[in-house]
Amino acid sequence: MYDLIGDIHGHADELVRLLERLGYERRSGFYAHPTRKAVFVGDFIDRGPKIQLVLEIVRGMVDGRSALAVMGNHELNAIAYHTQHPRKPKEFLRPHTPKNTSQHEETLLQLPEAVLRDYLAWFNTLPLYLDLDQLRVAHACWDEQMIAVVADGLKRHGGMTGAFVVETHDKATDLFQAVEVILKGKELELPAGVTYTDKDGHERTAMRVKWFDTVAGARFCDCALPPNNNESLPDAPVPAECVMGIDGYRVDAPPVFCGHYWLHDKTPSLLAENVACLDYSVAKDGFLCAYRWDGEQRLSDDKFAWVSR
Repeated sequence: MYDLIGDIHGHADELVRLLERLGYERRSGFYAHPTRKAVFVGDFIDRGPKIQLVLEIVRGMVDGRSALAVMGNHELNAIAYHTQHPRKPKEFLRPHTPKNTSQHEETLLQLPEAVLRDYLAWFNTLPLYLDLDQLRVAHACWDEQMIAVVADGLKRHGGMTGAFVVETHDKATDLFQAVEVILKGKELELPAGVTYTDKDGHERTAMRVKWFDTVAGARFCDCALPPNNNESLPDAPVPAECVMGIDGYRVDAPPVFCGHYWLHDKTPSLLAENVACLDYSVAKDGFLCAYRWDGEQRLSDDKFAWVSR
């Protein structure tokens, strides 16, 4: 059975305490459980104080086969930040703007260049999603059509190659859109003149939505993910033309686990009967969260486990 673990963002002390609470012990140089396996939902780097130690723990567990892991948007961002643009000399796939550099700053400060390069290569070995038959994992969103586009891209490029990464950053391609959905979720454009401020203080003209729910006929303020964003959103129905591709997650589909959304509740709870988010803002005075999955197809709030900062 699996223990799904949310976004860590360099908080190694909390990770160790959570693993120990779940019954994992350090053996043969990595943490392992006698009967269970951990699954990390991505976002290991940036923000926190012990990024290298987090990477050592997670990679050690993956290499030791006591854990699986998927890529988060911060890992893909890091790959792109350090990959030169093939058609624009002296530029990178992820531009070195003040905003992008600030988000990546702690990783740049904490990891020596050779160590960072080694981990960037390891990031390229991480899958963008996991389908474990009765269980699914993606950093932000599970969408069958987007998964198919990514699978086709990986086949065309022979895996997570440099050409694959370049195409994922070409906004004119279907692969760009598919990776955006899987690693960052689905968004709705807000009405003209309406904005809100995100957790980092950036003004946004589009909102992340409850991709697992039915958006058609709902109000903007009821669709936000996380729900804490809804105070500044319109109390008006979402126009039908805006909901294309946001048609929910089937109730009879296997459970899916994600991270990414910086939830702020004091205790974790399900997003739907078969959807759980495990990101409870450990990098912003929240807690590091896990879900202990034992094969159930209808999830339960009492299966969460967590440690506070």
